[in-house]
Amino acid sequence: MLTLTNTQARRVFLDRHRLSEAPQGPAKGDDLLALIHSLGFVQLDSINTVARAHNLILFTRRPRYRPAALKSLYEKQRKLFEHWTHDAAVIPMDFYPQWHLRRQRDAERLRSRWRKDRREGFERQFQVILDQIKAEGPLCSGDVGKDEPRGSGGWWDWHPSKTALEYLWRSGALCVTGRDGFKKRYDLTERVLEQHLCTPADPPDVEATVDWCCDQALARLGFATHGELAAFWAHITPVEAREWCKNEQTAGRLQEVAITGADGSVKLAYARQGLEQDTALDAEPTNRLRILSPFDPALRDRKRAERLFGFDYRIEVFVPEPQRRFGYYVFPVLQGDQLVARVDMKAFRDEDTLRIKALWPEGKTRWGKGRQAAFEAELERIKKLAGVDNVAFEDGWLRGPAQDFL
Repeated sequence: MLTLTNTQARRVFLDRHRLSEAPQGPAKGDDLLALIHSLGFVQLDSINTVARAHNLILFTRRPRYRPAALKSLYEKQRKLFEHWTHDAAVIPMDFYPQWHLRRQRDAERLRSRWRKDRREGFERQFQVILDQIKAEGPLCSGDVGKDEPRGSGGWWDWHPSKTALEYLWRSGALCVTGRDGFKKRYDLTERVLEQHLCTPADPPDVEATVDWCCDQALARLGFATHGELAAFWAHITPVEAREWCKNEQTAGRLQEVAITGADGSVKLAYARQGLEQDTALDAEPTNRLRILSPFDPALRDRKRAERLFGFDYRIEVFVPEPQRRFGYYVFPVLQGDQLVARVDMKAFRDEDTLRIKALWPEGKTRWGKGRQAAFEAELERIKKLAGVDNVAFEDGWLRGPAQDFL
C-alpha cells in the first residue's frame, strides 16, 4: 500500500487547491473561469470585514483579480450559475446538468422540512411568484409578498413569498441571475439558460451523478475518504460514495493509500492509480505568504485541515463575544506548506485603514523579521482588495502561540 508522508500529503492537497503554485497570472474572462473550474466552485459569503469570501478566495490565487471580473462571468456572460454545494456557491455553467439530482432531492427534502419550520403558506405562493416574475422580470425578495409580515430576515423567519422564491430556485424553476448588494435576484430558468440546460432530453440519472460527483471530487482532493467525496459537492450520500469507491477499487481504477497526519497518525483514504508518480509529491510549494479566507476551499473541511496541518480552526461569527477564543472573523495565514498563523483584522473604510488587531503564530512558528516582512507585503497587496490605502497595527497585536488559546 502506498503511504504518503505528511509533507507529501500537504503538497498534493495544496496542489489540488491551486495553492502550491506562485500566485500570479491573468484573473478575468476565460482565465478566471478556468481557475474556478479547477476549484470546482467558489463559496459565496456576505461578511465583508476585509473582503467577501469569494473575492478573497480568488485574489489569494490571482492577486490581479478584481470583483468586477467575477460579476461579469456570472451576471453578463452567464458562464457561472449559483446554487448550493455545502453552501451557496458560484459554479461553472458546464456543471449545471450535474445539479439535476440535487434539484430533485432539494425539491423533496425542503418541502417536507420547511412545512415544519413555521413557513405556513409558502406553497400557495409558487404560482403567484412565477406569474409575477413572468410579468415584471427578475425580482429580489423585497419585491414579492409586500403585504406579508416581515420578520428578522433570518432563514428561520422568512415570509412565505421569500420562502417560495428560495424553494423555486433550489428546485429549478427559477435561477439566481446575480445579486443587488448581496440580495439574490431571481428570474425564470427558461429566460436565463439555453433550452438544452432547462429541459435536457436525457438528464443524468442517480448512478451517473454519483460517478461524476465522486470522480470530480477526487480529482480536486487528490485523496479522500468516501465521506469526504460525498461532502465535496454535497449532492450524494456517504453510502452512495462508499459503494462507488468499492466498485472503482474492484475495477482497478482506485487504490487505498495511507495518509500521514501532522501528528504522525495514519488514516486510510482512496486515490486514483498512479498517485505515486504524481509530480506534486516532490514539488515544494511557493514560499509566498498568503492570507486565506475562512471559507477557502482548502479549509472548508475543518477536520481534514486539522489532520494534515495540525490547524484547529473554528469560525466564531456565531459565538458570543465573551466565549470567543480569537475573534469574530479570523483569517488563516499560509506560507509554504504550513499554516503559520491566524490574524484578526478589519478594514475600516471610513478611516481608509486596514487595522491589524491581533495575530497568533501557530505551534512553534517563529515570527521573525523575514516573516514579518512577508506579512506586511501581503497586507500591502490585500489592502487594494479591501478598498483602503493604509495599514495600521494596533498596540499588542502580536500575541502568543495560538495553541495557548485553544
